[in-house]
Amino acid sequence: MMPLYDHPQHAQSDASVGGGAEPKATLLVVDDEPAVRRVLVTRLQLAGYRVISAEDGEAALTLFHQDPPDLIVLDVMLPKLDGFAVCRRLRAESCVPIIFLSALDTISERVAGLDLGADDYLPKPFSPKELEARIATILRRVGRGSGVTEQCDVPVGQGVLRVGDLVVDTNRRQVTRGGDRIALTYTEFSLLELLFREPGRVVPRAEILEQLWGYPPRRAADLRVVDVYVARLRGKLEPDPRNPELILTVRGTGYASQRIGETPTTVPA
Repeated sequence: MMPLYDHPQHAQSDASVGGGAEPKATLLVVDDEPAVRRVLVTRLQLAGYRVISAEDGEAALTLFHQDPPDLIVLDVMLPKLDGFAVCRRLRAESCVPIIFLSALDTISERVAGLDLGADDYLPKPFSPKELEARIATILRRVGRGSGVTEQCDVPVGQGVLRVGDLVVDTNRRQVTRGGDRIALTYTEFSLLELLFREPGRVVPRAEILEQLWGYPPRRAADLRVVDVYVARLRGKLEPDPRNPELILTVRGTGYASQRIGETPTTVPA
């Protein structure tokens, strides 16, 4: 029988998982319910991941620094330090992808989690296959080794976009204004890149959700994920987020970058 790793001190998964092949990535699973934790660890190991786990928020932070994962599956309701507090602390130092799990599926809680910088939010009960699909989608987008801030600058994309005093470097996934770097998570940068890929084009919210999160909208709360991330981007990039000039709302449809006719100039990298 495959061993289960419930305690942080014994969290590293068996290297033989997946027929001896190198694991796809390292995942940190944080949940205070032993039964839920065991199921998640086992299912994700069977999917080929190396899995480490913790039962409370403080243990999760300790384990994160001891053995930085490629992605974190984080329950909201945790003892000692809840998932929101854990996310807040991690975002102060890392852009590691985070998927929240919660028994509470209110829009306000989902918005609160995403507003802290989480990459996705999955309400309980959920299908393990759906969790695996969302993990795979995020890891395809960000790659491995995103647990440390210094490793966030993975070379992808082509060229540099200059929008007024804002410089978007898609090679290093960096955004600067007047030479000062603006910290964006992987998901925030991916959203920015999608919107500015074809300046002026209206991108429907459903398309944004599918492109960035890998699943079609099934209910209004799913589309709210997009709205939250647009609001986060505006808060970081717009001089006046209440009167945006870079990312515009197209009522009833989605969002568009820049005003019509004000396309950014491509400059050499």
